[in-house]
Amino acid sequence: MISWMRQRWEQHFSGRVSNLTYTSAGRGRRSQGWSAPSSGPNNTLTGNLGTLINRSRAAIRNDPWAASGLEKLVANIVGTGIKPKSEATNDAFRKNLQALFLDWSDESDADGQLDFYGQQSLAVRSMLEAGECFARLRPRKPSDGLSVPLQIQLLEAEFVPWDYNDDLKRGHKIRAGIEFNAVGKRAAYWMHRQHPSDYTTLDTADLRRIPADQVLHLYEPLRPGQLRGQPLLTQVLLRMFHLDKFDDATLLRQEIANLFTGFITKPAPDGEKVDPLTGRPIVYDLQGVPMVAMEPGTMQELSPGEEITFNTPPGAASNYPDFIRQQLMAVAAGTGLPYEILSGDMKGVSDRALRVVLNEFRRRIQQIQHNQLVFQFCRPVWNRWLEMAVLSGAINAPRFHQRKADYRRVKWIPQGWPYMHPVQDMQAQNLAVRSGFKSRSEVVSEQGYDSEQIDDEIAADNRRADELSLQYESDGRQSSQPSNNDKDASQDEQETPEQ
Repeated sequence: MISWMRQRWEQHFSGRVSNLTYTSAGRGRRSQGWSAPSSGPNNTLTGNLGTLINRSRAAIRNDPWAASGLEKLVANIVGTGIKPKSEATNDAFRKNLQALFLDWSDESDADGQLDFYGQQSLAVRSMLEAGECFARLRPRKPSDGLSVPLQIQLLEAEFVPWDYNDDLKRGHKIRAGIEFNAVGKRAAYWMHRQHPSDYTTLDTADLRRIPADQVLHLYEPLRPGQLRGQPLLTQVLLRMFHLDKFDDATLLRQEIANLFTGFITKPAPDGEKVDPLTGRPIVYDLQGVPMVAMEPGTMQELSPGEEITFNTPPGAASNYPDFIRQQLMAVAAGTGLPYEILSGDMKGVSDRALRVVLNEFRRRIQQIQHNQLVFQFCRPVWNRWLEMAVLSGAINAPRFHQRKADYRRVKWIPQGWPYMHPVQDMQAQNLAVRSGFKSRSEVVSEQGYDSEQIDDEIAADNRRADELSLQYESDGRQSSQPSNNDKDASQDEQETPEQ
């Protein structure tokens, strides 16, 4: 009895398991060629990261679609720069801090080629191209003459070897070139002194240990526990490679086919061999190879008995544009760009559909701005810069070490998006402010500007207008007073009944 119940239970349990099996997890005929090996978040990536980076950079150097997509992503993520707006409560301190950061932003680059916002663009470009970018915070001496003794040095992904793994003392471990302490916190980065692809000798003794608090790692983790970044073009590299070869082969076929305008046939001559195209004796080079010249559009006068057949070169397939469009749509999906932005093809796209596409795209851009560029790069730069400014005496911050959080508060403002419909969008913003759904400062921030700076500029314009006895309709102080046009209109209305 017990064995029978056990048998029924096993049958029932196995039936339930078989019924719960996912179709995609089956092992039938349709899934025989499906290779899906199990792997952790780092083994597969670091094992192929060098090849991915090299192919990604080769595609960006040579493929116009890859280069265009990268440039447009960088332009939308950074634009003219994501700029800080201090939220310190002391007005005088806040203005001095903003002015000091503006001066330092021209000195931030350790290589002296870019300002801070140019470094933002370069860092994002490196992150998209190679999957990641490293930045070293380099303290400087007071004698260097900087407004704040700090500079930033951007380093490519190869500076930290992804295949360097080791176990150290006190429970420290090195994984993918990154050292972790016993509790799993990043303790240091092991870096080459020079770019490993710029010299031929690679020696692990060349590696230097850089403390983690001096290094910023800019990348987008796609799996929990992922240590290194993945290039943006990873999913579409092979597709773009073959698409570029196909497009180039189609162009070359057309070019070669159009070289042949016509073919002349005539009876075989007796004796000396002649060129069938020119009718003249064949000329040989030093190696005895016949030399036959041909130019586009060449025609030759015919002799008696000769005939000519005109060439009809094959044209591109009728579905060629649709095929290229479909492939570019896949490339756009793999890179996170709308097809219309990647290709510039706005055919058949309505204004309302374009708004939906751009809103979706902007949401993704804002995600990268906040999660990667601001959190991983801008925020730690601001904190270290503020500490160096206080320690060097460039700015006075009483009780800084007791009130770090108050002094560090900052809002990073990206470049604003242009209005889709300027008049309607501005009216909607005005209505939102008047209804209390949004502050005026928030509207200004969405356009990439600082509300305090705009207020100062408006106040300066008003003072200058008052000194020169000027009146403009843009002056908000005059909005409650009727304009000259309104006065003339009201006078006309009063005079009309009398007439």
